[in-house]
Amino acid sequence: MNKVILMGRLTKAPEIKYLQDDNKTAMARYTLAVDRRYGKDREREADFISCVTFGKNAVFAELYLKKGTKIVSSGRIRTGSYTDSEGVKRYSSNVVVEEHFFAESKKACILRNQCYRRGFGKRTL
Repeated sequence: MNKVILMGRLTKAPEIKYLQDDNKTAMARYTLAVDRRYGKDREREADFISCVTFGKNAVFAELYLKKGTKIVSSGRIRTGSYTDSEGVKRYSSNVVVEEHFFAESKKACILRNQCYRRGFGKRTL
């Protein structure tokens, strides 16, 4: 079974593209900063996980997800490889997000001054 569940904050606003297929499918890419567990004597550390989502989830990401938004994402790990312009084979992995949910209240978001009105990019208070 290939199933991943992550909770973290977006490192920046999602990058949105519309694919050149028949349906003009939306695609969103974002990176989640996910805290690692740590002991008393260790500093906090984070892993930065690349995520990609398609269709309605990508449109949702475009409208509502911003830098610093805390979300829970679930999906599957996808690995791949490609050859770069210098002929070197590169390997990549990311999470294909099937669902994502807000992981904090609107009030907490407002207190951090990270909330935005839909489509306007302005902060709400």
